[in-house]
Amino acid sequence: MEQGANGSDGERSAGWYSDICDLHPDGLLVADDQGLIVYVNARAAQIVGTPASELLGQDIRKAIPLQESDGRSWWDYTDPWNGLAIRSGHREKLLIIPGLHEVLVTAKYLRPGRGMPVRQVVVALRDAEARRRAEANNSALISTVAHELRSPLTSVKGFSSTLLRRWDRFTDDQKRLMLQTIESDADRVTRLITELLDISRIDAGRLQVRKQPVDVRAAINRHIERFVASGYERERFALNGHQEALPEVWADPDRLDQILANLMENAVRHGEGTVSLTVVPAGQDGDEAVAVTISDEGEGIPPENYPMIFTRFWHRSRRGGTGLGLYVVRGLVEAHGGKVSVGRAAAGGAEFRFTLPAGAPENVI
Repeated sequence: MEQGANGSDGERSAGWYSDICDLHPDGLLVADDQGLIVYVNARAAQIVGTPASELLGQDIRKAIPLQESDGRSWWDYTDPWNGLAIRSGHREKLLIIPGLHEVLVTAKYLRPGRGMPVRQVVVALRDAEARRRAEANNSALISTVAHELRSPLTSVKGFSSTLLRRWDRFTDDQKRLMLQTIESDADRVTRLITELLDISRIDAGRLQVRKQPVDVRAAINRHIERFVASGYERERFALNGHQEALPEVWADPDRLDQILANLMENAVRHGEGTVSLTVVPAGQDGDEAVAVTISDEGEGIPPENYPMIFTRFWHRSRRGGTGLGLYVVRGLVEAHGGKVSVGRAAAGGAEFRFTLPAGAPENVI
């Protein structure tokens, strides 16, 4: 059989697999039946902090002295070569490389047959920092949610208990005010729960939109009326672009309401002056779309913050909020096939712009 520059077909195959393993995001090491390292991929050398050429041929127990949190040697504890003959490996465990850092370690024992001596030990190393960041994000999410739920639930509990115990002592106007507060706080809890459910779906790639023809301008007008009904002056809102004909937009009405509610509330709560809303055609290269712009006249957002705005827990100010709303907005817009961006408005405030593709989806008859 003809050999290439890299040797025989078998050698080329082994080299190819080695190259693939070097691309693996986890560190991989293989030790033989004596515990000597016979393979190290690039990621393992990076995690351990030692070149692969220096690791090869060394005893893995000395080259990588993994320890338990109490200081015990993990190799002495597990003893892959002399331990129980029925063991096939160890599940992922957080261990310490002295003088370096914590790593997540998984081990697999390769035996020629059941109950026979270990021929090779395959060790997978994963940097624990990524998991630590994920756990920190989850802790921050739990803390934020607990804080945001406590305030409205405390209000609901307080007013409902007061009404039940002292109903006859209050006038109708006082009762109405307390019931309106309860309803408002209950709505706030419902919105937060909806945000959390949407975040889980966005992160898992399971967010669904049920598209149908929608009137974007009419949807914006409904939201303006809601803000006016809740006490804001009608003059604070200006809907522009009335005269331009728009292409037909197919979107999920409930999801569109979420997008508009988040962006308009953001402008009202954190901006100043008039909240300007514009709806115009935005097609290009033959693809029709509609663009919605929402801006205010406040201080705006520093450009250096633009890359972080649509991430979790970003806050425009210290006026409360979960910091999850804009993250959800981006997920909902992108689920429709659109894009969302932020910039500076002509009046100096913040300007959010999102697009929605026009036309019926291909699977709609």
